Parts: sequence; structure tokens; C-alpha cells
Amino acid sequence: MPVTVVLGTQWGDEGKGKLVDILSQDIDICARCAGGNNAGHTIVVPMGPNNEKTMLDFHLLPCGLINPNCVGLIGSGVVVHVPSFFSELEKLESKGLNCQGRLLISDRAHLVFDFHQIVDGLKEVELGGKSIGTTKKGIGPAYSAKASRSGLRVHHLFDGSFAEKFRKIVEGRFKRYGHFEYDTEGEIERYKDLAAKLRPFVVDSVTYLHTALQANKKILVEGANALMLDIDYGTYPFVTSSNTAIGGVCTGLAIPPKQIGRIIGVVKAYTTRVGGGPFPTEQLNDIGETLQQVGHEYGVTTGRKRRCGWLDLVVLKYSTMINGYDVLNLTKLDVLDGLDEIKVAVKYQLDGKDLDGFPADLDLLGRVTVEYVTLPGWKSDISKATKFEDLPKKCQEYVEYVENFLGVKIGWIGVGPARDSMISR
Repeated sequence: MPVTVVLGTQWGDEGKGKLVDILSQDIDICARCAGGNNAGHTIVVPMGPNNEKTMLDFHLLPCGLINPNCVGLIGSGVVVHVPSFFSELEKLESKGLNCQGRLLISDRAHLVFDFHQIVDGLKEVELGGKSIGTTKKGIGPAYSAKASRSGLRVHHLFDGSFAEKFRKIVEGRFKRYGHFEYDTEGEIERYKDLAAKLRPFVVDSVTYLHTALQANKKILVEGANALMLDIDYGTYPFVTSSNTAIGGVCTGLAIPPKQIGRIIGVVKAYTTRVGGGPFPTEQLNDIGETLQQVGHEYGVTTGRKRRCGWLDLVVLKYSTMINGYDVLNLTKLDVLDGLDEIKVAVKYQLDGKDLDGFPADLDLLGRVTVEYVTLPGWKSDISKATKFEDLPKKCQEYVEYVENFLGVKIGWIGVGPARDSMISR
């Protein structure tokens, strides 16, 4: 099958970008299917005449663009803030990444405007202190407009009624939230220039992708966020505003399910999340601090400190049921190098009874008792390992325990931030 999908299995920040970068070296098209510039991937790659290690940050653009022969496609299910699109493109190209002629955006993708970002903050205030932890990038309000059929899509930039539609939408926001400071006419003028600049990137992505499928082109779908942030199956309402699970691939890119071949889940060797919401294995102690510091756990998009805890296999089993992973990529295993012992969550209990599955009710989730299995640490540096046999025996046992519990093979193991710090099995 020509389509491979890479998805986050936890609450995001698993390191999906590095695997996408590696797989993209043999891919024709790398596509984004959902989300916006509220997510981020940091990738360290050799660039320039001296192959210097260069850190590239991706938020909206597919990171498969690192391969000079790969086309990056932003699909219909993505919401796009056009100024951020060009800002990110400019920053990447300033570091030597040439994207000329191989970056496309769907004409059906919905637009995020600056007023969406303002409304994002106002909606958080309405929650009365019960913050969801949004990045305030306007993603939620843009998806809300899409669902209420009051949004604007990329193709609307090129019809004669854009200004009229835009004014009407902004007036509606003023009625809802009060007259916040916003230059409507100035924004209309700005988007006239942006539309002309964007036009060369715009494509009918449905026709484009299906032509590619018929030609047996290799397509890689780069998931954003992760399963536990899915609008339906994540820890609602502490979730993102799109379908980050496997279903979002089909709806966000118009790819038939039968065209999807391999589904790869990316798993961090411990658990992190950014923002509010329940986190049963969170460690508000020295362990959590160690994971945060050694793992450099700060959000790529917001710079916020990530909450850290032990690997939660209950979450991963639930994630595996929904997405049906064929193989896993275990990342940042080297962060655990200095620990004497390592715990993994294997069961939730409520009032002394085992829970089946992962509860939808966050009140219940907040009351669960977590049952752990404790495994010995390996207390040695694994960052130079190039094959599974190079890993200490206790490290191998940790990998195999996770693999056996989930019933899914771990095909890649990340032992450092660089592209070549990845063991293939």
C-alpha cells in the first residue's frame, strides 16, 4: 500500500518529527491531515557544505520537506494561519532548507485569522479559571467556525466576496464577545497581498493525492498532536479541536481507508503532556524534575514546561485499540539512562476494582489508583548504540516488556536527538 501513517500515541511531543524525517528520505509526498500551527516538531539534521548539525522547527509545514525530493502537502483538514505559514517558511529557508516548488496547500483548508487568536484567549477567560491550556493560536475558534459553517477556506481568498464575508464574520464575533480591538479593514487589505503571495501554493488536494495514488507514489502522512488529544477519544475537554486519530487521516486528506498500508505509533519512553487535564502517572517529585531536565521537556510551539511522569501502558493500550498500530517507534529512551529503577503503569483501579479500558469521565480518571510494575534501570549511556544488541540487557528488557504488553513490535528506538540516533530492528 502506498500510504504510511505516523501518529502520536500519547499527549503529543513524542518525537514524531524525527521518524517522519527518516522515513521521508524514501517518500514522494509528506502530508499533514489535521491541526494547525499549534503543534511542533524539532529535528536536528546535517545541513550546508560542512554538514553542520542544524535544528529545524516545524509547526504547520510537513517536516518531510527536509528531503529535497519530497513534496509537502497541507491537507483540507488542517487550519491555516497564512502569516504564520510564510513566517515558518522564511525561517526554514533562512537555515538553508529550499522548499521552492514543492510545498502545496489544499484549497479546502480552513483559514485561521488574527481575530480567532483573540477569541481563543477570550474563550479561556470565559472558563473562569478552568483553563484547558490552549496555545491561543486560534485553532479551536477556527474549527468551531468550520463546524458551524461560518468559516472561510483558502479558495475564498480568491473570489470577489472575501471582504464582504470577512466583515460579516468579524461583526458576528463582536456581537458575541464585545467590541475587542481589531482592524477589520486593515486585515482585509493585508489578505489581498497575502492571497496573491499564497496562490502559487494552492492546489485541489483531492485530485492531486488521488492522481498520486494512481501513479503509485509513496505517501507519508504526518500526524500532529496525538491520540489522547483527539476531540472524540482524548481526555475531553483537555484536547485539541481536531481528530488526531487514524480517522482524521481519511477525512483530512480524502484518502480511502483501503489505501492505508502501515500505521506507525510513536511512543515516548515516559509520559509528558502540556497544559491542563488529568495525568495519572505524573510525578510531582524528583523523578518528574529529572525527566523534565534530562529530556529538555519544553514545548516547541509555546516554550511551556511539560509535565512528566512514568510510561502509562493503560493509555497506550487504549491508543493501540483505536489506531491499530502495526509497529511502534519508542523515543527518548536515553532519558532514562540515569535512573535506578523505572516504573510503568499497567492497570487502573477505582474503589478497589480494576477498570476496563480508559475512562471517558475525567472525574473518575482523577480518582483512579495506578498499579505499577517496577523494572531495574540500566545506569549506563546508550546514546552511542547503533543496534538493539548494543543496549544493556536491562534496557532490552524494558523495551521487550513494553512490546509484549501492547502486542505490537517496536521497530525503532530513539537514543538521542540526531537523525542517526535511531536504532532499527
